[in-house]
Amino acid sequence: MNLERITVEFAAEEDRLLVRVYFSGSAEVLFWLTRRLVKRFWPVMLQIAQSKPDIQAQPNPEARKAMVGFEHEKALKEVKFSKAVKEPDRKHPLGESPMLVTRIRARRSDKGLSVLSLMPKEGNGIDLSLGDNLLHGLMKLIQDTVAKAEWDLKLGVPSLAPAGEEPQQDRVLQ
Repeated sequence: MNLERITVEFAAEEDRLLVRVYFSGSAEVLFWLTRRLVKRFWPVMLQIAQSKPDIQAQPNPEARKAMVGFEHEKALKEVKFSKAVKEPDRKHPLGESPMLVTRIRARRSDKGLSVLSLMPKEGNGIDLSLGDNLLHGLMKLIQDTVAKAEWDLKLGVPSLAPAGEEPQQDRVLQ
């Protein structure tokens, strides 16, 4: 199945992020990310973004951070963000209810893709293979949604953008 679109929204009554991953055809996978998991997972997202060979080749840690910021800004210019739209019913191969993610593993594939393994406490999980643009787009969606949730988490990425820029909300990663 090919990834088509990702949405991230804050569900106040659950105090969790609801992530929807849409696949070509008519499949959708839903999963919850808790505040605690996002807090632990964010540094892993930054590490996977920094694990590109050209970034790792930099001997200076500050240069690596600057390159991550540059790559992040560059990727966000390429990602298509749009307003969320109402989706027709889709099949849910992992079940109708969102899966509560309790473990996430991140790695780089042999093809240079970022692979995020999202797993519940029991049962089947999902592996998402993301190119750099999708990885950085997902990071931005999580940042913006966490800001909207007012979780008091600082999910920073080394930035080349001016400070004080308002986060975008209710967007979809396509």
